[in-house]
Order: sequence, then C-alpha cells, then structure tokens
Amino acid sequence: MFGKVLIANRGEIACRVIRALRELDVRSVAVYSDADSIAKHVRMADEAIRIGEAASSDSYLRVDRIIDAARTSQAEAIHPGYGFLSESEALRIACDEAGIVFIGPSVEALRAMGSKIQAREAMTAAGVPVVPGTVEPISSVEDVVQAAKSVGYPVLLKASAGGGGKGMRLVLDPDDVVGAYEACTREAESAFGDGAVYIERAIQNPRHIEIQVLADGHGNVVHLFERECSVQRRHQKVVEEAPAANLSAKTRDAMGQVAVTAAKAIGYEGAGTVEFLVDDQENFYFLEMNTRLQVEHPVTELVTGVDLVRAQLRVADGQELPFGQDDLSIRGHAIEVRLYAEDPSQGFLPSPGMLLRYRPPAGPGIRVDDGVSEGDEVSAHYDPMVAKIIVFGDDRQHAIERMRAALLELRVGGIRTNVDLLRTILDAPAFVSGTYTTGLIGTLDTLGPPSLAEGDRRRLAAIAALLHQRKHGQRVAAGGRSNGSPWLVEGRERALHRDPGGKRWA
Repeated sequence: MFGKVLIANRGEIACRVIRALRELDVRSVAVYSDADSIAKHVRMADEAIRIGEAASSDSYLRVDRIIDAARTSQAEAIHPGYGFLSESEALRIACDEAGIVFIGPSVEALRAMGSKIQAREAMTAAGVPVVPGTVEPISSVEDVVQAAKSVGYPVLLKASAGGGGKGMRLVLDPDDVVGAYEACTREAESAFGDGAVYIERAIQNPRHIEIQVLADGHGNVVHLFERECSVQRRHQKVVEEAPAANLSAKTRDAMGQVAVTAAKAIGYEGAGTVEFLVDDQENFYFLEMNTRLQVEHPVTELVTGVDLVRAQLRVADGQELPFGQDDLSIRGHAIEVRLYAEDPSQGFLPSPGMLLRYRPPAGPGIRVDDGVSEGDEVSAHYDPMVAKIIVFGDDRQHAIERMRAALLELRVGGIRTNVDLLRTILDAPAFVSGTYTTGLIGTLDTLGPPSLAEGDRRRLAAIAALLHQRKHGQRVAAGGRSNGSPWLVEGRERALHRDPGGKRWA
C-alpha cells in the first residue's frame, strides 16, 4: 500500500478519504485555499499545503499546483474525491507524466465518458440501451429544429460536457426550441468551456436509479446494486436511498448486468457509477457514467458492507478485488440526506456564514459525513453542502423513522439550512410509499415564509421571555413549571446546572 496520499479536494469528502487512509496506516496530505486555511480537512490531515487563493479556479482546479503539492510532499498517489478535478483528463495525464498514481480510471475511460455524446456512442456500440436522441453535437439553429422534430417532443437539450443540471433545458413546445438552444449553449460554454449540446427525448416523470460498479486491473468487474436518486431539485440530488423502493428483482439484476457491460466496454478501473432513467414500466435507459466516487456512496456501503474508498485505494495499488459478484448481497435499507446551507423560502439562496452551533445527530444506525465543526465557516466560495446524514435500518420504514429522529436531533445555528425541506420530503406520501419520481419536490409546499435557524429561534424566544419578565416584574415559568427561568427556552442543556452537592439550579 502507498506510504502517502494527497487528497485533491476539500470538505467532507477530503475528511472521508483521510479516515480511510488512517485505517490503512497511510499518511495523508491535504491541500487548501486561503478560504480553507483552518478547515476541518486541513486539521485532520498529517500534512497540509496551500495551493492558492479562495476562488477554486485559483486553487482546487489548478492541475499544476496539485502536482506541485504532491511532489513537494512526496505523495505517491492522488485521490481526487468528487467534483473539482475528479474526472479531469488533464490531472490524470499530469499524474502519469509525474509518476504519481491517480486513484481513478484511465485517460481512455475518462475521455470515453467525459463527453456525453461520446458516451452515448460507446454505450450504443456496447448494446447498452440509451434514451432516443442525437449522437452528434448540434451546431446550428436549423439543426436543433430538425433534430427536435425527429426525436419528438418533449425533448431535453443537454450540454455534452455538462453535469449537475447545468447546460440543460426541457423543451415542451416547438416554439421554444430556438431560445432554449441559445440559452443552453451559452450556459454550457460558460460552465464547461464547451458549448456543444445534443438532444434527448424527455422521459416524463422518470425515476433516476444508478448502479455502483467496482473494477480492478485484473479484469474483474462487479456491481454493488442500485441507489435511488430521484429526489432532486433542478437535477441536483437531495435524498438518496439503497436499495431503490418498488424496483423488481428482475429489473435490478438486468440493470446490474448492463452496468457491468458498460464498465467492461471502456476498460474501466476503480469505483464508478452508471446512471439510468427508468420509466413507469421499468424500461431503463443509460444516462451517463460518473467516473469517480459519488456523493451518495455511503448508502451503498451501509447495505453491502463494502468500504468503497478502501476499495479504491486497494485497486489503485494494483490489488485484485477480494470478492466476486456472488459474494455481494443487500442487507437492510439506507437513506442519505444532504444538508445544505441554503434557504428554500428565498429561492434556495445560499446561506454562508459561521456555524455558531452545530450538533449533528448520533446513535445507533446514524452516520454523519461532514467537513465542518461548530465554530467553522461555511464558505461562500464553494458548494453549500454542510453535511450528509446517513441512516441504516432493518427495512425501509425503519430507515425513514430513524432519519426523522436524526433530523429532529440535529441542531444548527448561525446559518439557514434546508432541514425543513428534508423533513417535508420524508413525510410526503409519495416518498413514504416509495412511488415518487424526479418531480417529487415540485409537488411539495416548501416555499413558505422564511424559517429561522434553530439557534436563532431559541435565542429570540429567550429574549422574548426575558422582556416579558421585566415588563411584568416576575419570573416566567418555562413549560408551566413555577421554578422556571426564561433561559430554559434556550435548551435544558444550557439552562440547567448542578452544584457539587447535586442540587439543580437555573
């Protein structure tokens, strides 16, 4: 195994990789921007190297600085995490030239799946079902009009180099296709430096189900079953679960076999995910392949017992997978929610700031992957995800109940979060029954009046109680108790104390 690995990332995924390295007795090297100089991943790592200014374009997206940091620290390998440079051909090539192991697939695999148009071509050649659409980039207004007519409305315009919902437009009416094409190409050029787009037939109200694959350098490829990722907002995943609800065993097996075929077709190595759209008849179509670790990988780890990061490290070290397909099975049910620093009541506006209070849930069957601690800053420069809360239960109902309890235990102060939206999702009848699709969030009443962060609510309640006490010249009982202090509303853990003799006082 490697002696030292550099993590070319930040936040919770950097912390996740550092923990895996620690288990294997491998030294970790963190990189950081000026905005992250005292971040949690920096504090956790054995070494840390500054790579630039706060903007990701001047730090985490600089291949040259990542390679320089690896050379300076004498790291033998680089783990890219997800996002940033995780699917970068340039980083993989630079690693190869520098004699540094890139913990991920080959340049050829990255290239094959990096362009959605090339990916569609490769998958079609391998016999993988794809959504009907164009296989060549569209280069003119005339071409987009003709292609949309040929594919049949409604259609999706999608950036070839896109991801995360950027460079994507749904077109329901022929009159809107030209404007959508121009907007899509502009956004794609701005976000990815590549304005190429293509057209797919829009599958109305589909499910988004993905298959986790693992492959080593010895020709072994397995799938670790599916994850349901249909709870999305603007194509960004919010809640994920494994296994998928109400998916037949026949379809599960077929999707797993197709995912393995897809990975073999491009000579894949490492951890990857093949994503599918599934219609109401359980017909499934290839969407894309993510050639990296996924944000939602913990739910697969919990139901299969396989540590995916540890597996990535071992595969990159040249080791063979220690199990075959017949050794893998699903046990129990896992759900993950993404806690974001954003305000749904204000159009999901990001809410960066200091975490004045951060008490994640704990207890049996609860896992929290985060990159922050109480008192840390949630930066305005990067993705606003604060933490991933993951629960495991004996079955799906148990997992839902456990997640509800976990979110009730969660305490966050100083910033606004989407926790109320997450609770609403868990209570939605379509989610509870497992009959939801990618349109679920659009059916929920989530845009009510602005909600205060938990700490703000408690502080304001305490101030109101104190003002009431001063106005009426009396102590205010909390919860109807005569000996109550107005500060009891701030929480029993802060308001109640015991002296050495055991007497309680407020």
